Amino acid sequence: MDSYDSLGFATVPLPTAAQKGHFKTMPKGPKGEKRPADVIGNAVHVMRIATGEIAEDTGAAPNRAKGGRKGGTARAKNLTPEQKSEIAHAAAAARWKKG
Repeated sequence: MDSYDSLGFATVPLPTAAQKGHFKTMPKGPKGEKRPADVIGNAVHVMRIATGEIAEDTGAAPNRAKGGRKGGTARAKNLTPEQKSEIAHAAAAARWKKG
């Protein structure tokens, strides 16, 4: 049986986030770090990082970026001019296909 508010509209209880299956685990950032599920918790977390109360976990991204730069240079040294040309043509075709 529905109940009605002061304007005569039926009020129906909405399912909570837990009933919908949301928030079963803590949200993860792009690098897999744990993040607070709510806005206030996230604000407190950012404040603690800003004040130096806790250290920000930057992950291994800087090391991966260095390895990627080195790997690209090493690969370019081993490619023949014909292979480089084929790669460039394929990249140009992919760019034009997108647009």
